[in-house]
Amino acid sequence: MRKIFATFAAAVLASIVLLGATFSASAADATPLVSVEWLNTHLHDKNLVVLDIRSAIDGGGAKAYAEAHIPGSVHSDYDKAGWRVTRDNVPFMLPSVPELEKLIGDIGIDENTRVVVVPAGVSFTDFGSAARTYWTLKVVGVNNVSILDGGVAAWKKAGLPVENGVKKPSPTIFTATLNEKLLSRTADVTKAETTHNATLIDARPLDFYLGKVKAPGAQAYGHIPGAVNLDSASFYDAKTNKLKPQAELVSLAAHVPAGPAVAYCNTGHWAATDWFVLHELVGRQDVSLYDGSMVEWTANASRPVASSRTKWDDLKKALGLGS
Repeated sequence: MRKIFATFAAAVLASIVLLGATFSASAADATPLVSVEWLNTHLHDKNLVVLDIRSAIDGGGAKAYAEAHIPGSVHSDYDKAGWRVTRDNVPFMLPSVPELEKLIGDIGIDENTRVVVVPAGVSFTDFGSAARTYWTLKVVGVNNVSILDGGVAAWKKAGLPVENGVKKPSPTIFTATLNEKLLSRTADVTKAETTHNATLIDARPLDFYLGKVKAPGAQAYGHIPGAVNLDSASFYDAKTNKLKPQAELVSLAAHVPAGPAVAYCNTGHWAATDWFVLHELVGRQDVSLYDGSMVEWTANASRPVASSRTKWDDLKKALGLGS
C-alpha cells in the first residue's frame, strides 16, 4: 500500500511540477513587447485579454474595431473610455483609483489577467497611446502586461485572420494596488527641479523643448529647467511602425544620466513611450512618469520655465507665420 501511495504521490507531484513549468514558460516568454507571432500562438490562452485601444488619435476607434480586429479582442477607446480624465482643470490626467477599478474591471481585467495592449500601429503618437495604457495598468497593479509590436497593422501585414463585429467583455472585480514608484506628481517634479535628485526627461519634439511652439493647453513656452530632451519619436521606426531594435533603444537611452529620472511631455502621452523604453525595455527601474506634464506645470505661473524663444518668434506668431 505504501508503495502504491508513494507512486501516486510522485505522479501527482510530477504533474504539479509539469503544470508549473508550463505556466512559467508561458509567462516567461511574454515580454513587455510581444510580436504578432507570439500573440497568434497564445491567442487562446486562458486568462488572456487582448485590449484594442484604437481611437481618433490613430484615425480609428469603435468603427475601425468593429470592421476588423484581432479575433477575441475587446475594444476600449483610449481617447474616450476614461483612460485619461480632467482633474483641477488639467486634462488627460491619470484617473482616480475607483475610476480605474471600474474601467479596468468592466473590460474583464483583474489583478491576475495577462493583457496585451494593441494600438493601431500607424505612428509614434499612436504607440504613445499603447505605452500610456500599459503604464496605467502597471500603476494600479496589473503586472502581466505587454504591447503588441506593430499593433493591428502588423497583425494584418502578417496575413493573420481578423474578425468583425463587437466582442462584449466579461466584467470582473478589479482591486487596484497603486504603485507609487511609477508615478511622479508636481511636488516630485518641483523637488527634482530644485534639488536635482532626479533627471527630468522632456519627451517632446525639440521645437517644443526650445519654446518655439507649445501645446494649446500649456500656459508657457519652453521646458522645465534642467530637463534633457529625448524626443519619444526617436525611439520609433516610422518605416516599420515599430520601436527600433533593442541595441538602438539602449544607445538612445544612454543620453539620460544614471540615477532616478522623471519623463514628461505636454500631457503625459509622448512621455509614456520614454518611460516604457527606459523602464520596461532598458531596465531603468528608477524612472517614473509625470502625467500632468507641461500643461499642469505651467498652470501655475510661479513655476519656472526655461525657454529659447526670442522676440522674433513672438513677432512671427503675431504675423501668423509661427506658433
